[in-house]
Amino acid sequence: MHSEAIAVHEHHHETDSVDVFGFWLYIMTDCILFGCLFATFLVLNFPGSPGPELKTYLKLSDVLLETFFLLASNFTFCLAILNLYQTKLFRVQLWLAISFLLGGSFIFMEVTEFAHLANEGFRWDVSGKASSFFTLVGTHGLHVSCGLVWILLMIMQLPLLKDVYVARRRMTYLGLFWNFLDIVWIFVFTIVYLMGAM
Repeated sequence: MHSEAIAVHEHHHETDSVDVFGFWLYIMTDCILFGCLFATFLVLNFPGSPGPELKTYLKLSDVLLETFFLLASNFTFCLAILNLYQTKLFRVQLWLAISFLLGGSFIFMEVTEFAHLANEGFRWDVSGKASSFFTLVGTHGLHVSCGLVWILLMIMQLPLLKDVYVARRRMTYLGLFWNFLDIVWIFVFTIVYLMGAM
Protein backbone atom coordinates (compact mmCIF):
# COMPACT_ATOMS: atom_id res chain seq x y z
CA MET A 1 0.00 0.00 0.00
CA HIS A 2 2.81 2.37 0.91
CA SER A 3 4.67 1.60 -2.33
CA GLU A 4 1.49 2.33 -4.33
CA ALA A 5 1.13 5.72 -2.66
CA ILE A 6 4.77 6.53 -3.50
CA ALA A 7 4.21 5.45 -7.12
CA VAL A 8 1.12 7.70 -7.40
CA HIS A 9 3.04 10.61 -5.87
CA GLU A 10 5.94 10.13 -8.32
CA HIS A 11 3.50 9.91 -11.24
CA HIS A 12 1.85 13.20 -10.16
CA HIS A 13 5.28 14.83 -9.84
CA GLU A 14 6.39 13.71 -13.32
CA THR A 15 3.07 14.77 -14.88
CA ASP A 16 3.28 18.13 -13.12
CA SER A 17 6.77 18.80 -14.47
CA VAL A 18 5.66 18.19 -18.05
CA ASP A 19 2.38 20.12 -17.63
CA VAL A 20 4.03 23.12 -15.99
CA PHE A 21 6.73 23.30 -18.67
CA GLY A 22 4.16 23.00 -21.46
CA PHE A 23 1.84 25.59 -19.92
CA TRP A 24 4.57 28.19 -19.38
CA LEU A 25 5.86 27.54 -22.89
CA TYR A 26 2.38 28.34 -24.17
CA ILE A 27 2.18 31.52 -22.06
CA MET A 28 5.59 32.64 -23.39
CA THR A 29 4.48 32.14 -27.00
CA ASP A 30 1.34 34.15 -26.24
CA CYS A 31 3.52 36.92 -24.77
CA ILE A 32 5.52 36.98 -28.02
CA LEU A 33 2.30 37.05 -30.06
CA PHE A 34 0.83 39.97 -28.12
CA GLY A 35 4.21 41.74 -28.08
CA CYS A 36 4.28 41.62 -31.89
CA LEU A 37 0.68 42.86 -32.11
CA PHE A 38 1.39 45.76 -29.72
CA ALA A 39 4.53 46.69 -31.68
CA THR A 40 2.58 46.63 -34.96
CA PHE A 41 -0.18 48.75 -33.45
CA LEU A 42 2.28 51.36 -32.14
CA VAL A 43 4.15 51.59 -35.46
CA LEU A 44 0.96 51.93 -37.54
CA ASN A 45 -0.58 54.45 -35.10
CA PHE A 46 2.42 56.75 -34.98
CA PRO A 47 1.25 60.41 -34.88
CA GLY A 48 0.76 61.71 -38.39
CA SER A 49 0.27 58.30 -40.00
CA PRO A 50 -2.57 58.12 -42.56
CA GLY A 51 -6.03 56.83 -41.73
CA PRO A 52 -8.93 57.73 -39.42
CA GLU A 53 -8.20 58.32 -35.74
CA LEU A 54 -9.68 55.93 -33.19
CA LYS A 55 -10.42 58.76 -30.74
CA THR A 56 -13.01 60.17 -33.15
CA TYR A 57 -15.18 57.07 -32.71
CA LEU A 58 -14.19 55.99 -29.20
CA LYS A 59 -16.62 55.71 -26.27
CA LEU A 60 -14.25 55.50 -23.31
CA SER A 61 -17.09 54.98 -20.81
CA ASP A 62 -18.03 51.72 -22.54
CA VAL A 63 -14.42 50.57 -22.47
CA LEU A 64 -14.24 51.33 -18.74
CA LEU A 65 -17.33 49.16 -18.20
CA GLU A 66 -15.73 46.36 -20.27
CA THR A 67 -12.62 46.64 -18.10
CA PHE A 68 -14.71 46.41 -14.93
CA PHE A 69 -16.41 43.24 -16.17
CA LEU A 70 -13.12 41.53 -17.00
CA LEU A 71 -11.36 42.52 -13.77
CA ALA A 72 -14.42 41.56 -11.71
CA SER A 73 -14.45 38.13 -13.39
CA ASN A 74 -10.86 37.66 -12.22
CA PHE A 75 -11.88 38.47 -8.64
CA THR A 76 -14.79 36.00 -8.71
CA PHE A 77 -12.47 33.36 -10.18
CA CYS A 78 -10.14 33.87 -7.19
CA LEU A 79 -13.13 33.26 -4.90
CA ALA A 80 -13.79 30.02 -6.79
CA ILE A 81 -10.18 28.92 -6.18
CA LEU A 82 -10.47 29.71 -2.45
CA ASN A 83 -13.64 27.63 -2.19
CA LEU A 84 -11.99 24.78 -4.09
CA TYR A 85 -9.30 24.56 -1.42
CA GLN A 86 -12.08 24.39 1.17
CA THR A 87 -13.73 21.62 -0.91
CA LYS A 88 -16.99 23.56 -1.26
CA LEU A 89 -17.91 22.31 -4.73
CA PHE A 90 -21.23 24.13 -5.14
CA ARG A 91 -19.66 27.48 -4.28
CA VAL A 92 -16.81 26.81 -6.70
CA GLN A 93 -19.31 26.19 -9.48
CA LEU A 94 -21.32 29.26 -8.47
CA TRP A 95 -18.30 31.58 -8.58
CA LEU A 96 -17.18 30.03 -11.86
CA ALA A 97 -20.66 30.66 -13.30
CA ILE A 98 -20.48 34.30 -12.17
CA SER A 99 -17.00 34.59 -13.72
CA PHE A 100 -18.44 33.18 -16.95
CA LEU A 101 -21.28 35.74 -16.95
CA LEU A 102 -18.89 38.63 -16.33
CA GLY A 103 -16.49 37.42 -19.03
CA GLY A 104 -19.43 36.88 -21.39
CA SER A 105 -20.57 40.47 -20.73
CA PHE A 106 -17.08 41.67 -21.62
CA ILE A 107 -17.19 39.79 -24.95
CA PHE A 108 -20.73 41.04 -25.69
CA MET A 109 -19.66 44.64 -25.12
CA GLU A 110 -16.53 44.17 -27.25
CA VAL A 111 -18.53 42.75 -30.17
CA THR A 112 -21.02 45.62 -29.79
CA GLU A 113 -18.12 48.09 -29.84
CA PHE A 114 -16.71 46.51 -33.02
CA ALA A 115 -20.13 46.74 -34.70
CA HIS A 116 -20.50 50.40 -33.63
CA LEU A 117 -17.03 51.30 -34.96
CA ALA A 118 -17.69 49.51 -38.26
CA ASN A 119 -21.05 51.29 -38.68
CA GLU A 120 -19.37 54.65 -38.00
CA GLY A 121 -16.78 53.98 -40.73
CA PHE A 122 -13.83 52.78 -38.61
CA ARG A 123 -13.57 49.35 -40.25
CA TRP A 124 -10.62 46.92 -40.38
CA ASP A 125 -10.22 47.49 -44.15
CA VAL A 126 -9.95 51.31 -44.21
CA SER A 127 -6.34 51.67 -42.99
CA GLY A 128 -3.41 50.00 -41.29
CA LYS A 129 -4.37 51.82 -38.08
CA ALA A 130 -7.82 50.28 -38.03
CA SER A 131 -6.64 46.79 -38.99
CA SER A 132 -3.98 46.83 -36.24
CA PHE A 133 -6.64 47.85 -33.70
CA PHE A 134 -9.09 45.13 -34.69
CA THR A 135 -6.35 42.49 -34.87
CA LEU A 136 -4.92 43.28 -31.41
CA VAL A 137 -8.20 43.73 -29.56
CA GLY A 138 -9.86 40.88 -31.49
CA THR A 139 -7.04 38.47 -30.66
CA HIS A 140 -7.47 39.27 -26.98
CA GLY A 141 -11.22 38.78 -27.33
CA LEU A 142 -10.64 35.40 -28.98
CA HIS A 143 -8.47 34.35 -26.03
CA VAL A 144 -11.18 35.44 -23.58
CA SER A 145 -13.76 33.43 -25.56
CA CYS A 146 -11.52 30.34 -25.32
CA GLY A 147 -11.20 31.01 -21.57
CA LEU A 148 -15.00 31.11 -21.28
CA VAL A 149 -15.27 27.71 -22.97
CA TRP A 150 -12.62 26.42 -20.54
CA ILE A 151 -14.61 27.78 -17.56
CA LEU A 152 -17.76 26.04 -18.81
CA LEU A 153 -15.85 22.77 -19.16
CA MET A 154 -14.52 23.15 -15.61
CA ILE A 155 -18.03 23.75 -14.24
CA MET A 156 -19.15 20.48 -15.87
CA GLN A 157 -15.99 18.51 -14.99
CA LEU A 158 -15.67 19.39 -11.30
CA PRO A 159 -18.42 17.04 -10.03
CA LEU A 160 -16.92 14.21 -12.11
CA LEU A 161 -13.31 14.60 -10.95
CA LYS A 162 -12.68 12.16 -8.13
CA ASP A 163 -9.10 13.30 -7.57
CA VAL A 164 -9.03 16.66 -5.74
CA TYR A 165 -5.39 17.10 -6.73
CA VAL A 166 -6.29 16.98 -10.46
CA ALA A 167 -9.15 19.46 -9.95
CA ARG A 168 -6.86 21.92 -8.17
CA ARG A 169 -4.19 21.60 -10.83
CA ARG A 170 -6.64 22.23 -13.67
CA MET A 171 -8.17 25.20 -11.87
CA THR A 172 -4.70 26.61 -11.23
CA TYR A 173 -3.82 26.49 -14.94
CA LEU A 174 -7.14 28.07 -15.86
CA GLY A 175 -6.57 30.76 -13.22
CA LEU A 176 -3.11 31.57 -14.59
CA PHE A 177 -4.54 31.83 -18.10
CA TRP A 178 -7.38 34.09 -16.91
CA ASN A 179 -4.94 36.30 -14.96
CA PHE A 180 -2.72 36.53 -18.03
CA LEU A 181 -5.67 37.82 -20.07
CA ASP A 182 -6.34 40.48 -17.44
CA ILE A 183 -2.72 41.65 -17.58
CA VAL A 184 -2.83 41.83 -21.38
CA TRP A 185 -6.09 43.79 -21.19
CA ILE A 186 -4.53 46.35 -18.85
CA PHE A 187 -1.89 46.97 -21.54
CA VAL A 188 -4.60 47.09 -24.24
CA PHE A 189 -6.63 49.56 -22.20
CA THR A 190 -3.61 51.77 -21.49
CA ILE A 191 -1.88 51.70 -24.89
CA VAL A 192 -4.81 51.33 -27.27
CA TYR A 193 -7.67 53.15 -25.57
CA LEU A 194 -6.15 55.73 -23.20
CA MET A 195 -3.35 56.72 -25.58
CA GLY A 196 -5.83 56.49 -28.48
CA ALA A 197 -8.18 58.91 -26.73
CA MET A 198 -5.45 61.56 -26.40
